[in-house]
Amino acid sequence: MSRLVLLLTCLAALAAAEKKPVTLDAINSERPAMGPGSPVWSPEGTRFVYTESGKLELYDIAAASSRDLTPMGLMQSAASKVPAEEVFGFENRGVHEQAIQWFPSGRELLISQGGDLFLFRVDAGGWTQLTSTPEAEHDPKLSPDGKRVSFRRGHDLYVMEIASKKVTRLTGDGSATLLNGELDWVYPEELDLGTAHWWAPDSKSIAYLQFDVSREPMYPQTDLVTAKATFEPERYVKAGEPNAEVRVGIVPAAGGATRWMNIGETREMLTARLYWQPDSSAVAVVRLNRVQNRLELLSLSAGTGESRVILSETDPYWINVREDLRWLKGGKEFLWASERNGYQHLYRYSIDGKLLGQVTRGDWEVSDIACVDESAGQLYFISTEASPLERQFYRIGLDGKGKTRLTQAPGTHSVSMGPKCGAYVESFSSLTEPPSRIIRRNDGSQVAVFSPQNRKQVDEYEVLPAKIVEVKAPDGALLYGRLIKPKGFEAGKKYPLLVDVYGGPRAQTVVNRWYGAANMEQLFAQRGYVIWMLDGRGSFGRGHRWETAVFHNFGEKELEDQKTGVQHLISLGFIDPAKVGIQGWSYGGYMTTYAMVHAADVFAAGIAGAPVTNWRNYDSIYTERYMGLPSENASGYEKSSPVNSASGLKGKLLLVHNLEDDNVLFQNTVQMADALERADRQFEAVIYPNKSHGLMRDRKHFAKLTVDFFDRALK
Repeated sequence: MSRLVLLLTCLAALAAAEKKPVTLDAINSERPAMGPGSPVWSPEGTRFVYTESGKLELYDIAAASSRDLTPMGLMQSAASKVPAEEVFGFENRGVHEQAIQWFPSGRELLISQGGDLFLFRVDAGGWTQLTSTPEAEHDPKLSPDGKRVSFRRGHDLYVMEIASKKVTRLTGDGSATLLNGELDWVYPEELDLGTAHWWAPDSKSIAYLQFDVSREPMYPQTDLVTAKATFEPERYVKAGEPNAEVRVGIVPAAGGATRWMNIGETREMLTARLYWQPDSSAVAVVRLNRVQNRLELLSLSAGTGESRVILSETDPYWINVREDLRWLKGGKEFLWASERNGYQHLYRYSIDGKLLGQVTRGDWEVSDIACVDESAGQLYFISTEASPLERQFYRIGLDGKGKTRLTQAPGTHSVSMGPKCGAYVESFSSLTEPPSRIIRRNDGSQVAVFSPQNRKQVDEYEVLPAKIVEVKAPDGALLYGRLIKPKGFEAGKKYPLLVDVYGGPRAQTVVNRWYGAANMEQLFAQRGYVIWMLDGRGSFGRGHRWETAVFHNFGEKELEDQKTGVQHLISLGFIDPAKVGIQGWSYGGYMTTYAMVHAADVFAAGIAGAPVTNWRNYDSIYTERYMGLPSENASGYEKSSPVNSASGLKGKLLLVHNLEDDNVLFQNTVQMADALERADRQFEAVIYPNKSHGLMRDRKHFAKLTVDFFDRALK
């Protein structure tokens, strides 16, 4: 070794030694600085607004510069104070309300702050308060002509004429059980439907969904923190229980009677998407049967309410629904996303349902449509073509020709593209590169750095490297894992292994992206643990065929693959097979519990956060999609539920749950505890008082709890 190489090696080692180790204090005190918010593009696509440090900012693409518009707090302070609800309402986290919208002129913004609405003048500056009421205006939407704004108060829809501020009530029968333009809990959670009303393109009428939730059962959530326990019931539909009845109505924007669309059966069907046709003559609605293996795209006449089927699809397993319908040629054609060949790809159809051609094809998935430039005959999309571990950005002709890759760096790219497809903001990260955001033109050329990498934690703390590992399953299937070796790793030494698991459908945990610096996995790696996560069959990103391994039988195949990953690491010689731990939250909590009772010879300890322990306890739309109805797959529900196998527990198990978890009900942990007690199995449990699925203020406590538990169990 030359003196120069030796010197450089010593300097590198010295630099690493000078960095601080990741500790519990660091995790609890270090929070990465929040960068700019998501872009809200102007109608012409040459500017966008965003929020940063409490201020509203405007970015101009041509000038490659931004300027301050206003502190958002001024409007927040001006808003009328909305009285706090006496009883907590369990609105789903998937409900999407637009806080900022551009007027079609591109000169004003509609801003929602503090429950009131404001008109902000972009070029002239200053704002006008449109509403000042003690009741919040929810889900505001500008009409396409910019003359009106719709919103929901309570359980009814309203419209305001902006020039006069005249408010018209569009529906009058809303109640706690009849929701007009308002979603129930399960639709946004499991169908990713974030809103329930839509303006017609001609601004003359509004289509909306009406949810009759009177048949949905009440789950008895209760706040036990206050001096007097408060009953806070949540309408929660478990597998096999009655879903909401959903109707589609169209009401004149000026007021008048709702015309109800003839969509047929409402009790055993799911209304998953709605799109106005460009000429405002009809709405297209995506409907699924209850177990979601049959889909219809309907055209509903706005004038008569009558329906016709545009196209239909069936699948022997289930159909995944995404937001991927795009109109072409003024509504005479449309783009449609389908997984009919095992991977999600894009197809062109005529409005009468005739297949005109396939736009994308291959053993990879289209993850997202970024923009359609019909005048240029092109569309922009994100896909997994380069690797299921990456997301890259492409352009292709609407005829399926001329596909061009616009991003090159290995890793994960996402894109927010302007409405005219002229420019976009690209977000990028990889295993070794913290996130950054770049503004680019549609040919991929750079305009400016919008948000540079924040390397503060990387430069300050010792971050141990992660790498992707390929593992072959016994049947030849290729699995991907992510490995972090402990600090001071020595060949031949045996280390405890900590498996971080999710394992369920519609999720991918092993990808080429940044996972952070001052976090729990780095803490454990510096405390001498090998850190491992693996995506097995059933996970997202590798096509519908890959997902369907879990059909009607949760747990078994996923556990096989997790065990394969652990055995692979043990075979490499640096894992102590008697010191293997597993942890996860939600489906990961389920997989942890399932593994602890079905693979006691592999896993010595586990922390199961918010676990589903009995699939009859989980929500209808998710559970029935994969498991079918309980009445038709009773044995599958029984085998897949750890509560029925409590006697298999041998290792140390810690159950962690929020008392008022609105997603995975606390009942799951109570039933698992009961089953373990009846089976004479020891376990530990910690309860947090949050009214959510994830931890909030309790993260510091949970971090120390996790470290203490695994140190006791595995060291």
